[in-house]
Amino acid sequence: MSAPVAGEVSLRRPAIRALEQAASVMEFPSVMQPYPRSGRLPDRSELGGMPLSSYAALGDGRSVALAGADGSIDWWCVPNMNSPPLFDRLVAEDTGGCFVIAPTEAFTVERGYRPGSNVFETVFTTAGGKAKLTESLNSGRAGRLPWCELARRIEGLEGSVDFKVRIMFGTHADSICPYLARNDNATTFNAGEVVGLVRVSSGVTLDKEDDLEIHGSFSVRKGDRELVALLAGENEPLVAATVEEIDGRIDVSDGEWRQWSDDIGYDGKFGAEVNRSALALKLLLYSPSGAIAAAATTSLPEGFGSGKNYDYRFAWVRDASYTIKAFLRIGAKAEAKAAFTWLIKCLDERGAHVCYALDGRLAEDVKEYDLPGYRGERPVVSGNQAAKQHQHGIFGDIFETAARFVADGHILDPRSGAVLARLADLAVESWRVKDSGIWELSELEHYTMSKISTWQGLARAVELADGGHIPSTFRDRWARGRDRVREFIDANCWSEERQAYVFHPGSDRIDASLALAVRFGFDGHERMEKTLRAIDRELSKGSFHYRYSGVEEDEGCFLACTFWVLEALALLGHRTEAEERFAAVLNALDTGCGVFAEMIDADSGEYLGNLPQGLTHLALIQTAATLSGEDIR
Repeated sequence: MSAPVAGEVSLRRPAIRALEQAASVMEFPSVMQPYPRSGRLPDRSELGGMPLSSYAALGDGRSVALAGADGSIDWWCVPNMNSPPLFDRLVAEDTGGCFVIAPTEAFTVERGYRPGSNVFETVFTTAGGKAKLTESLNSGRAGRLPWCELARRIEGLEGSVDFKVRIMFGTHADSICPYLARNDNATTFNAGEVVGLVRVSSGVTLDKEDDLEIHGSFSVRKGDRELVALLAGENEPLVAATVEEIDGRIDVSDGEWRQWSDDIGYDGKFGAEVNRSALALKLLLYSPSGAIAAAATTSLPEGFGSGKNYDYRFAWVRDASYTIKAFLRIGAKAEAKAAFTWLIKCLDERGAHVCYALDGRLAEDVKEYDLPGYRGERPVVSGNQAAKQHQHGIFGDIFETAARFVADGHILDPRSGAVLARLADLAVESWRVKDSGIWELSELEHYTMSKISTWQGLARAVELADGGHIPSTFRDRWARGRDRVREFIDANCWSEERQAYVFHPGSDRIDASLALAVRFGFDGHERMEKTLRAIDRELSKGSFHYRYSGVEEDEGCFLACTFWVLEALALLGHRTEAEERFAAVLNALDTGCGVFAEMIDADSGEYLGNLPQGLTHLALIQTAATLSGEDIR
């Protein structure tokens, strides 16, 4: 929830029209699985909300909706990922907005994405029958629609199943009052700056329509097909698409997703997991600008009782850079180019910052909302203070991305080269300054990983200059700076007593992010081997790893760290060990539908933190590719 923009959402119920039942129905195989494995659902009333692993993510290149295993869409920001939420039950279980389509009697579910797609299916089984719910944030044949279209199709498979429909609109923490408006063409719903329509097929009866809620019901037998959809836009005229058009676009969207994933150039090990993670990353690509959001949610706790609740609907230089490299590695060149172009533009126009809003502006200040939070965990916030921090990591991140971009045979234009040259000047000028580190801490220190990232950035800058890709005016100064940073690390950041690189000079703590240094080409085999074993020894919990020493009481294990460690082990020659452990991690994560959060509770297996988390998915891709023997490029 961005700072409450008066976001008015309007939904409409037009004249009900019948679906063409005679039209041929395409059959799509699904990777369905029970949820959880017993097929029984958790009781959200007892938990105070659904487990994060129960959510599937739907997206259209601009917004992301989270659909729970019980038929409730509990999160959807309209029209953009960083807009105020139309549905916010995720952070306000009892009072938040939601869009429910669920059987009226007890049910179990099997669910999964269509292969190679972000169109999602759930099969409900009741005592009386079976029915399939297919969900999509629709696109058109020419790409993203100029409005948001959330479509939910229900098909009878066996017997008869009675369904309830409930649409309740969020109030942006009671800062707006949604309302219905009627005109000659339709009934619309308005919430802040959003206007929308509810479309239903002929078999759906809307029993209640008032300013806050819409209720309905319907039944399906074998062969029946109904649809409930929501169209919405922000301060703009809205096309009143027909039920038939919306229903058809579910399969159009599926085809577009499958075509995109079929074009991915990855044929290595763990192909299904890589494909699913690539599709998750694609959801986070904000197509209007090319920005890559770190995650699609805000305020999901990193640990219960920790207060570590943050808004991740911004584009971090780090996360965007890593995602660009992952896209390059699987052959998603258009996405990599769009994101890299956006990143260079932000650095040029706004200066070197840790993160940016999805439209390129600087992140706004943190604002807290009077909402109960996910399962009672406060605070619920918008905005992020990280943009005001200094982190040396951005130097390594952006230059490594540029180096990988040109290594693939692509071209840097003169403007991009000039931006990078200025950034190298800044790196060599400021490397002696303390920073907040990769983990964005309030304590300023000479963090070892920050120094390694500066070394990495300057090393790549020299290589780019030598290759004629960026101006070489100060190339020799960059080279001297690179060597001095290396000398500082060797003299101050290695601990003979701990036999590892430590968090920062004078510390005895261990930092799991140092595993990345292997990929960056820092140091030799021996010291990095010892550091990795220290990370395993001191930061691991079961198959997973905490970020650094001392956080185990406040938060879960950081999933990307585990993938970084396993990739580093493979690069240091322990490929068999790394592959076995990687398979074990994937098995431990297999509690949902392939959408991963930032962290996990290693004891319970419960997901923690915002989701879908780009850093988790891209780290999985990189590790799988390395285990497949692909060169890091």
